[in-house]
Amino acid sequence: MGRLARFPVPPSILVVDDEPTPRMAIADALNMMGYRADEAGSGTEALAMLARRPYDLMLLDLRMPGMDGVEVMRRARIVHEDLLVIVLTAYGSLDSAIEAVRAGAADYLLKPISIRDTEDSIARALLRRPGPLAAERFLRRGHVTLDREKNLVFLSSGQEGERRTVDLTVSETALLARLMRQPTRVLSCRDLARDALNYDVFEREAQEIVRPHISRLRQKVESDPANPRLIRTIRGKGYMFSAS
Repeated sequence: MGRLARFPVPPSILVVDDEPTPRMAIADALNMMGYRADEAGSGTEALAMLARRPYDLMLLDLRMPGMDGVEVMRRARIVHEDLLVIVLTAYGSLDSAIEAVRAGAADYLLKPISIRDTEDSIARALLRRPGPLAAERFLRRGHVTLDREKNLVFLSSGQEGERRTVDLTVSETALLARLMRQPTRVLSCRDLARDALNYDVFEREAQEIVRPHISRLRQKVESDPANPRLIRTIRGKGYMFSAS
């Protein structure tokens, strides 16, 4: 109830998913936390419920038979322009989730979702925590997609639909974002320290700051950190991001 104490009235949430087991589990957990959660098993049912009463937020599965989540979100916004939407998706439809966020969804959650991640996302959306604009939140270069707000990087393998998800620190996210914004351009340690980490220092000191971060970042995102292919060292000059 700690988070709910910030709201004079418990927020109302509509959980929309054609799979009854996860839908009921999410709704039950939210009700136990003190939210007012209802369920809808299809986009048509969700829109009918939204026509009868307003909700503060909708948890919306993107992949449903009949009317998909993107269309549900579009129609729901006609009825309730200020409705907050968090989309639920699997790895296979991550691209659709990113497009939904760019189209106005407050956030996305990857299935299978945890109740803790769900509550965190709901709290951020309801409190309208400032973050990167949707157009700037995601960076994509080749098979690498970076979510700057969640400090996550998604690495696609050569096999269709397979992705690896990696948690980054705030500093690692900032460094990777800086490198990804200008792929194939060599950035010195001083450039990276200044632009990503807010240290305006000379090159030698910048190297001491940046190199440990780059080493840890490589351990996370490179399949073989000893032979890096994404973040390359250009001897005597700095680092360069390269992804096909």
